[in-house]
Amino acid sequence: MYYAIYAIINPQKLDVLKLREASRPAHLARLEELNQQQRLLIAGPHPVADSQTPDAQGFNGSLIVAEFESLSEAQNWTDQDPYLLAGVYEEVSVKPFIKVLP
Repeated sequence: MYYAIYAIINPQKLDVLKLREASRPAHLARLEELNQQQRLLIAGPHPVADSQTPDAQGFNGSLIVAEFESLSEAQNWTDQDPYLLAGVYEEVSVKPFIKVLP
């Protein structure tokens, strides 16, 4: 089943950009692993104020939709995300997701 992982960046951290940049390669490597396993449906950041070309600080969160065997597996995978471990994310939720279209 698919699970939607919705994360909100921690606005209270003054060094969130540095934390994000430092942990981004490991974050992307985990997503690429899901992609190679054909379990990743979609992943990407949420730009601030509908900007299509945000600057380095122009994100307020992200969305990952990927396939896991259970909610607990999805939550365990999320709990090990480098952005979460580094304090980039303030809040993360994991919910079941049903792909209808396309």
